[in-house]
Amino acid sequence: MSSKSRNGNNRKVVAYSDLAIRNNLSVVEYCRTSMAALSGCTAGVLGLTGLYGAVFYIFAVTSLWFMILFKAGLSNWKNYFISRKALLTNGFFGQLFTYILCWTFIYGMVHVY
Repeated sequence: MSSKSRNGNNRKVVAYSDLAIRNNLSVVEYCRTSMAALSGCTAGVLGLTGLYGAVFYIFAVTSLWFMILFKAGLSNWKNYFISRKALLTNGFFGQLFTYILCWTFIYGMVHVY
């Protein structure tokens, strides 16, 4: 579907389903929460501390982002999400607290002297 603007250029009109976008984002949020808990437990078991643990979290977040984009289709991600950057950055700090909670809890259970 195209429409002509005043200067004669064709513009593509894009319509999004609000319900579908909300559903996709809620599924992504569930995946992020699960990833944060799992990667926090993994970092705790591995004994990662300090900067290594932070780098591991960034690695886990970007890995999940690539997996979601791959699942949606590397060129078809616009059919499911509005912004690729927002898909990466939304919830970054919110899930960080879940990661730290699981990380410190499991680290304390496994690496107690």
